[in-house]
Amino acid sequence: MDLTELANYLDGEVSAKEHADGNEQAFTEVMLTYLAESNEVDGYELDFAQRSGRKNAPAYKFNAWNLHEQTGDQEGSAPLVDLFVSLYKPGATGQPVPKSEVAHHFELARNFLSQALTASSKWMAQMEESAPPYEAAMKIHQHRDDLDTARIFLLTNGVVKQADEQDTEITGVDVKHYLWDLEKLRRLRSSGQERETIQINLVDDYGGAVPCLAQEDGTGEYTAYLAFFPATLLAKIYGDYGPRLLEKNVRSYLQAKGKVNKGIQGTIRDAPHRFLAYNNGISGTAEAVSVSRTHDGLCKLERLRDFQIVNGGQTTASIYHAVKKEKADVSHVTVQVKLTVVNEAAKVAEFVPKISLYANSQNKVNTADFSANDEWHQKLESLSRTIWAPAASGTSKPTRWYYERARGSHLDDKMRAGTPAKQKEWEAQNPVAQKFTKTDVAKYDHTWNQLPHLVSKGAEKNFIDWTMSRSRSALPESQDFERLVAKAILFRATEKIVSRLQLGGYRANVVTYALAWLSRETSGRLDLDAIWRKQGLDGCVTDALSEIAREAFDYLTETAGSRNVTEWAKKPECWEGFKTTAIQIPDLSAALTKKEQKTQNMEAVNAQQTTAAKTLSEIQEVIQRHKLSLWDDLARWGTETGKLKPWQATLCGNFHRKLERGKKPTYPECKAALEMLEAARAHGFEQ
Repeated sequence: MDLTELANYLDGEVSAKEHADGNEQAFTEVMLTYLAESNEVDGYELDFAQRSGRKNAPAYKFNAWNLHEQTGDQEGSAPLVDLFVSLYKPGATGQPVPKSEVAHHFELARNFLSQALTASSKWMAQMEESAPPYEAAMKIHQHRDDLDTARIFLLTNGVVKQADEQDTEITGVDVKHYLWDLEKLRRLRSSGQERETIQINLVDDYGGAVPCLAQEDGTGEYTAYLAFFPATLLAKIYGDYGPRLLEKNVRSYLQAKGKVNKGIQGTIRDAPHRFLAYNNGISGTAEAVSVSRTHDGLCKLERLRDFQIVNGGQTTASIYHAVKKEKADVSHVTVQVKLTVVNEAAKVAEFVPKISLYANSQNKVNTADFSANDEWHQKLESLSRTIWAPAASGTSKPTRWYYERARGSHLDDKMRAGTPAKQKEWEAQNPVAQKFTKTDVAKYDHTWNQLPHLVSKGAEKNFIDWTMSRSRSALPESQDFERLVAKAILFRATEKIVSRLQLGGYRANVVTYALAWLSRETSGRLDLDAIWRKQGLDGCVTDALSEIAREAFDYLTETAGSRNVTEWAKKPECWEGFKTTAIQIPDLSAALTKKEQKTQNMEAVNAQQTTAAKTLSEIQEVIQRHKLSLWDDLARWGTETGKLKPWQATLCGNFHRKLERGKKPTYPECKAALEMLEAARAHGFEQ
């Protein structure tokens, strides 16, 4: 596709959204959706902040931000902060962006970062505590001693011919600059990759080639390379690419609070020469490698294309942080590396996730990484291509709701329609405003199933929890698809309502909390079938959502106290407090069914399905009644009989190890484990 076509398509996506802060913020959301789905960014808070320069306080601007919290059992660390600043020109069809504008926007974001890191009480006092800049500044300032890297992303719908923004340092924090213009987005979409490809030139950029052993599998399917990487090399590569190296594995570094990382740090500090003996090393994949051979036949790795660490992310990140934070000497540390290169490009999407799954028994991200290709999502995609939505009021032709299982397929299908006239006809039947993705499905479903605290964790993390919770769901049918679309209509209508209310931020949290409250208040009896037939909401529902949204915003901002609102919204106790809030809403009896409307296939988490437990503590008590060995026995039985999928067996094993360490599993983990146990017993599992 050419740049004009892509620019026009982007404008269509922007116009399909509605933001109180205008088209630029809608453009920011569209771009960040692409980058998040491509794993270029690890979530974001969509907040707009801008201030003109004042004496001793330079101008700043940002459109979104994200401070990466630690995942896993510990919380509170923040090794990385992202700031996003947009330069959007409506109707621009790939027009050049002057170098001066690029430099100016990067500077605006850097100014905010600098002021947040060194924030004075006077500067903070100039902000309203409920406004997005205040929360971003507070979080950055609070974690200024933990931060080692900040990334600034410039997003634009123009084309940047020349940009040489130099990475820098602000109060000890490395600041890296990333540019995403129309041309770069086109390359991302047309490459067929899940992200912008990482190219590592060991010879030119990292001190030279690395000796290795090469072994083909005998069928030509893949080649394996064994090598020993100096720790200094791994640290430098991680410093350049950070979490992008771990996209098929762990997306955040677990700080040295856990036993694994403490052991790694201790070995580096006390016995670096024994690191190779003590550590299992890392497993990685690459799309392709360049090797050279010496006169005696020794093989050397020179270049790696699309290098990814699928097991050993903690090892790599621990080494980097030992060098960066502890100033450790790792010159005597060596790491074993197994690198797998899949020789057939068509098999990469199937092969690599399985390497990650079987190589790493700790990482629940694997479930989400390959589940988008499972039969459930394929069936949902098939339904979206065959079911026509009723013609909405004021239109003459029905349309389809397009499920984009594979990123970018909506635009690709449009381009394949043929002539411009046929493309226009195809888009009229499959409007971009009715496109939705796998993370959207999880968001809509979890919200309606009254789990707004999980939705508030962000698209990818919520998708993981949602995937785990539907471990034995039957394939969706036509009615399931229609009711899912009704949830989508509800969610998107609420987004527009909240934007029009101009509450002052936290739209994503307000939307999911408002709809979850409505679902609870109506006992799930809102007539989803009627919403599907009408392709819209009754006026009484719209009025009710306006009232609930105002209350949700007030509740979130007032009860957060000294906590950050976005972090508070992720807590189960936040939802526990809001769901019983008394809110006066219009009479909705005309919009309700006679009984609660649920489907077996699309339900996410309903504790009554497998247990009477209704709270986290209650469902954990149910888990405690079972013998610890049950979960390993279940995993073994599932593998031997084939009754459990590989990722389900892995989930059982992880669950056993978590309990064995004395850790309390999350609600979705408990729910998924109990559902699998019930299904297994129905198929003959006994203990």
